Amino acid sequence: MWSSSALILALCFVSEAASRVTSSVKPLKINLSERVPHMLDLVHRTHLPPAELSAAKSSYNTTLSSGLPLSTLKSLRKEWITSFKWEMEQESINQYHHFTTKVEGQDIHFIHEPSQDPNAVPIILLHGWPGSFLEMLPLIDLLTLKEPAVKESHHTSFNVVVPSLPGFGLSTPAPDGWTTSDTARIFNTLMAEVLGYQTYAVHGTDWGCAVAYELYGQFNTTVRAAHLNFLPFFPPNLEQLAALNITLSGAEVDEEKRSLDWQGAGSGYFAEQTTKPNTIGLALYDNPIGQLTWIAEKFILWSDPRRGSGPSVLTDNEILRVVSLYYLTHSFVSSVYIYAQNPGGFATKYTKAKTDAPLLYTSFNYNVGFWPKALVEEVGNLVYYKFQEFGGHFPALDNPPALAADISMIGKYWHQ
Repeated sequence: MWSSSALILALCFVSEAASRVTSSVKPLKINLSERVPHMLDLVHRTHLPPAELSAAKSSYNTTLSSGLPLSTLKSLRKEWITSFKWEMEQESINQYHHFTTKVEGQDIHFIHEPSQDPNAVPIILLHGWPGSFLEMLPLIDLLTLKEPAVKESHHTSFNVVVPSLPGFGLSTPAPDGWTTSDTARIFNTLMAEVLGYQTYAVHGTDWGCAVAYELYGQFNTTVRAAHLNFLPFFPPNLEQLAALNITLSGAEVDEEKRSLDWQGAGSGYFAEQTTKPNTIGLALYDNPIGQLTWIAEKFILWSDPRRGSGPSVLTDNEILRVVSLYYLTHSFVSSVYIYAQNPGGFATKYTKAKTDAPLLYTSFNYNVGFWPKALVEEVGNLVYYKFQEFGGHFPALDNPPALAADISMIGKYWHQ
């Protein structure tokens, strides 16, 4: 994946940058194998119901109210036992270059993959819940290439940084009272001081979009471009759109319907994790099948129904390695606290970021939230808005080529 010269470049880069601040940067090789036997033993010994309840069967439909079918859970469990290999996944993950550093007392895990293009734009890619740094891996090769991966698209090469949010994966849990604003602050320190990037771009989705938007507005001297595919504002309902005189196209009507379905019947987990994070966290802490049920539902119901085909790399195996990461890093409990610690993290009142930096936005057809162009224009200096027919809430997995191409449009506005 990397040439030896590129690896030397990265190590020298982080070493020189780290010498300018008190924090040190340490290379990391991920090794979570010790808990795998226990995890798989629990998966083996978990008893599932022999048959689906009739009430559950009658509730299954195409809306977000369905829940996870028992047959789907059984299929995933069987694959986890018979064909999923954590050692193979771990080896693949370690092909990227992982580091840890301490900022404001927080241990932050991140991947740093510089491009060999001397004109590359630095960018930080931010995941949400139930995502992880794994979600962004399909973008790295596409964004670090010196030549375009998608023909006839604008191309910019990037120096890519992918951190784990505090409380997720290999980053330490966030302390009491920690908010997405705090995460934005330490990530700006990571980029500007630890890694030495005087200016950089940001991409964010889900909770990562809240951090990205905070970086975009509050750290506007260092963050000079942002790409989002989700907004830290609650999606509008039909009455709000009408009050703003926003008329939707046919495709947008479908997107709005899916958004309203999610608000009405798909956000029960949101209320649970905002109000009772410890209850759900402790209940599932040492319960890999429980974590699989809770997490897989989101990946399956929030993605493009054609997942795993076409450009999508969102397969059952991908879901299993995400859940394995959560379980093996003991991070399920701390990850759900991002909801409780940020009860207003998705605002109801729309405000405009105080920056002139370009904002780019991609609307994916099967996302659970929908924001029309006229509304995105209200929150930033919108210069680019694109509708993508294929993809859902996890576009870095659902449609990585399209997302990478849209992120690459940052280069068109970077020096303007």
